[in-house]
Amino acid sequence: MKFEQFHIEGKEIRFGLLETIMDHHHFIREGAWDYERATYDMKYEKQSTGETFYLRLPVYAIEGQIEDRHAVVKMLTPILGKHYYPHGVEYDEEFPDEIVRDCERRLAALAETLEVKPLA
Repeated sequence: MKFEQFHIEGKEIRFGLLETIMDHHHFIREGAWDYERATYDMKYEKQSTGETFYLRLPVYAIEGQIEDRHAVVKMLTPILGKHYYPHGVEYDEEFPDEIVRDCERRLAALAETLEVKPLA
């Protein structure tokens, strides 16, 4: 499921600032990166069913490399996926309404933060 209504796709930001913002909004990058791309995740676990979902925000470097605080990255469209062990994450699924609503709330807050932060 794509979340295009927040207009996050295409935003450019310094990597170091993005790291701070994403940490503030509880998105985790961990090992999901290489020198050109990174993915920030928000994990949801539905206790009643044992299902796991990920709200993902992919970015890619347009100046410099990931891990360089001064690199500039471009943000892509946030997506929600369901994890299937051991196969991976599928994005063309039906998602619980409460998770979709929480994703929308979190993305609205993130978009608001990104609007007030300059590139530098």
